[in-house]
Amino acid sequence: MTHNINYNSASALRSFLEKEGLAMRKKFGQNFLINPAVRKTLSDALCAGTGDEVWEIGPGLGAMTALLLEKGLRVKAFEIDTGFIKILKSIFANNKNFNIVEGDCLKTWNAQEPADFLFGNLPYNIAAVLLADLIEKNRIFSRIVVTVQKETALRMAARPGSKDYSSFSVLCSSVYKVTPIIPISPSSFYPSPNVESMGVLLEADQEKIKTTKPDVFYKLVRALFSSRRKTVKNNLLSFIAAGIEQFPPGSDKQKICESILSDNGLSGNERAEKLGFEIFLSLAKSIENMRK
Repeated sequence: MTHNINYNSASALRSFLEKEGLAMRKKFGQNFLINPAVRKTLSDALCAGTGDEVWEIGPGLGAMTALLLEKGLRVKAFEIDTGFIKILKSIFANNKNFNIVEGDCLKTWNAQEPADFLFGNLPYNIAAVLLADLIEKNRIFSRIVVTVQKETALRMAARPGSKDYSSFSVLCSSVYKVTPIIPISPSSFYPSPNVESMGVLLEADQEKIKTTKPDVFYKLVRALFSSRRKTVKNNLLSFIAAGIEQFPPGSDKQKICESILSDNGLSGNERAEKLGFEIFLSLAKSIENMRK
């Protein structure tokens, strides 16, 4: 069975879903991108070449999938909705470049062979969690193009000292150069979300990727942002106290903290949102050295 789907019309998609006995499921964060110009802008920004493999997260009914396949890419699509999986298998059954991974991508991606490209109209309820998981587990892509909630996009691209700067900003900047591509209005989707969206490009930063990050790095970043009203010193003290047994026997958390701050030229009165990637990295290395 084949399907001819008008991906550009909300009413056509609604009719198709009704005919197939399918429904949009809010828990999966499903919103179809019905604006063809935006779809083209996003797919072109990936800059992948014929034969390259791309992971597509949340293909839905295959609007973006079709564009990627037309470019000669090998698409590994991650889809959780069983109804959509059935449709996708039917549409792309004869395309040797299409492969589908069924289930929750947060649970299935780790078993897959790495690819150079990641693409997707990400479900907003998992976007930050998925990207953070990939980064922390060192699954790095040459280029990523994703659609996320505008608020998330601003956090991804934020610089130290800005209101949107967070632990997630540091996470993204630790391996990627982040560039907003295009703002996307709610009317570009069906159903229309209640928030503004944005397409974002993440390009691998080879120098930062090569930089050795202690195991404690990402845990430390989260800890220093955990209580934004507290100073770096207070959050660092809490972090050290939580793992004091990992330091030499008899270690004093106050002295450890003061030594780490001194080694990095910090008074301790700073706030995490003012610090850049290099300082977080240096603090993490100091902690590792103290443990040894």
